[in-house]
Formats: sequence, C-alpha cells, structure tokens
Amino acid sequence: MLMLVLGKGKTGSLVAQMARERGHSVRVLDWKENTGAAALTAPTLALIDVVLDFTNAESAVENMRSCLALGARIVVGTTGWYEKLPEMKALAIRRGGALLYGSNFSVGVQKFFQLVAQLAHLRDYSFSIEETHHATKLDAPSGTALTLREILLAAQPATAHAAIPIQSHRLGDHSGLHVVTARGDSDCIELRHEAGDRRGFALGAVLAAEWLAGKSGAWEFREVVDQVLAGYL
Repeated sequence: MLMLVLGKGKTGSLVAQMARERGHSVRVLDWKENTGAAALTAPTLALIDVVLDFTNAESAVENMRSCLALGARIVVGTTGWYEKLPEMKALAIRRGGALLYGSNFSVGVQKFFQLVAQLAHLRDYSFSIEETHHATKLDAPSGTALTLREILLAAQPATAHAAIPIQSHRLGDHSGLHVVTARGDSDCIELRHEAGDRRGFALGAVLAAEWLAGKSGAWEFREVVDQVLAGYL
C-alpha cells in the first residue's frame, strides 16, 4: 500500500516509520507542504491508498474535506474537531470516501476502553477520570478522557456530565496516562493505562489504515477495533 501521512510531529513521524516497518510505501507532508490542504489534489490522491492525519484540529478538518470530497480514504488520529463530525460523515457517504477516526488508536487503550465499559455497569459507585499528557498537547481534557466519560455515561444514562469529573495535567514529554476510578461506600476500584511511548498508538493507526483500504463509509475506531485487530492479535 501507499500511505500518505499528514504531520511530521512525533506521532506522525512514528506512524510513518511503523508503516514502513510493516512493508508499506509512505509519503509524509508537514503543514508547510500542505497549507490549507493545498497538496491534497485529485492527481495526488489518485495514487494514495490511505491518508493518515496527525496534524491539529483546524488542519484536520481542511484535510478531511479535501480527501473525502475526492472520494479518498482517511484515518484521523487528530482530536478536537468532533463538532464537525456529522458534516465529515455525510461528506464521506455522499462522495464514496472513507473516514475512520478515533480519540486513541493504541491497541492497549482500546482494550482499556472495553474494560472501562464493563466497570461502568457498577451501581452505587461514583466515577472520576484523571489524565496526563505532554506539555504541548493543546486540548484538555484529552479526546481519550472524553471517550472514557462517554463510555461511562452510556452505562449510567441518568448521570450528569458534571458528576463524572475529568482532571487534566500537562507535564513535560509524558506519553499519556489515563486513570478511571470507581468509588463506592466500601471499596475503590481503579483502572489505569499508561503509555510508555507512542509505538502502540502508531501501530494501531497503521493497522486501521490497512483495514480501511478499499472501503467506503464512516466509522469510529472503537466500532471496528475487533475487526481491525483480528488479523494481528
């Protein structure tokens, strides 16, 4: 496959490296080479099997619009743009493109989500979320923390958002820590995921791109993660 990675930051660069390790051909563009999605033209995208976006929220929306309008396939690991999600889904479906997005593509985090979904069904417990990321991460709470709260609320529909607080920290070059706490009258349960580096995230993104090839539609990574990992785990 030929993959186009948008973003030359730490994560984008590692995704490109992981894709090459898995035998794919890779092109990489940074924001200077793709200002306003100008590089995402029909001739360019005709050669690309899957685009992977690891930029920022504003750029990701521009990139998605350009790719999906041309019927291309794009994996989006950028967060902070989800107010545009209905528009992006509609565009993918209308133009025959494909969108696969997620707040976290780490294989370990996806299993963490599944464990939290089981914990969420406890009654008479109060829940809280704490997350830590590197100092340059712009969005707070993180997309992963918001997904964790969404999972908890899905099992506790009567719970107000304010009753599941999220505490965010931005420190140094931290790769990512998420802790979900369930506190009851008699005990306390914690589920914790700490990333040692970004390789798990990069691997998940490349596996997602492999799965997306040849497809059309729109999916959240959590919806299809078992299919994506079926040939890997």
